[in-house]
Amino acid sequence: MTYPVQIETTSPLRFDRVQLALRLVIAIALGWVGISAGWLGCALFLALPVIAAVVISTRGAQAYLDDTGAKVWRVVSWLLAFSAYMLLLTDRFPAGEPTGVQVQIRPEGSPTTGSALIRLITSLPSAFVLALLGFVSSVLFVIGAVMILIDQQVPAWILGFQRGVLRWQARLAAFHASLVNEYPPFSFEADPAQPGDHAHTA
Repeated sequence: MTYPVQIETTSPLRFDRVQLALRLVIAIALGWVGISAGWLGCALFLALPVIAAVVISTRGAQAYLDDTGAKVWRVVSWLLAFSAYMLLLTDRFPAGEPTGVQVQIRPEGSPTTGSALIRLITSLPSAFVLALLGFVSSVLFVIGAVMILIDQQVPAWILGFQRGVLRWQARLAAFHASLVNEYPPFSFEADPAQPGDHAHTA
């Protein structure tokens, strides 16, 4: 069985310098109103298990997975598309048109109120590693931005690392929201069960 969360991106051969400028404007604007990637990550880290626990306690596990969980995942999917854009994996802001990001999830299990809340603790190791990866990712963003200014291309090795970070984000979010049971693998692979990166640049 493959891991129940799969995410792929399609990156352009040449990046638009105007889109790079837009990313910088967005980052400055979000920073100006006090919203940073770290702040948003902390908010999601606290909110997702609490939402799951509240709904499961009042409506049951199946209702959460079928209804509220699906709505939560739509929001998370948009945030993942936004993250892909800010990581230089795609070159169009996610605003209702094809973004170059494909996200799939196979909800599983029967979460309980207790199991949802305990993920505030059990998710910490993966979240800590993701925070370290985020620091490296921010350095690679700067390098990628310079390369876009020079020749409108991002080196494949940078795209590969950023794809891995995006996969980590998606898997951790799904587990943390009690949408999947299997702990997110400490892996950048497209399919941890079958080694090999199936993402591609087009």
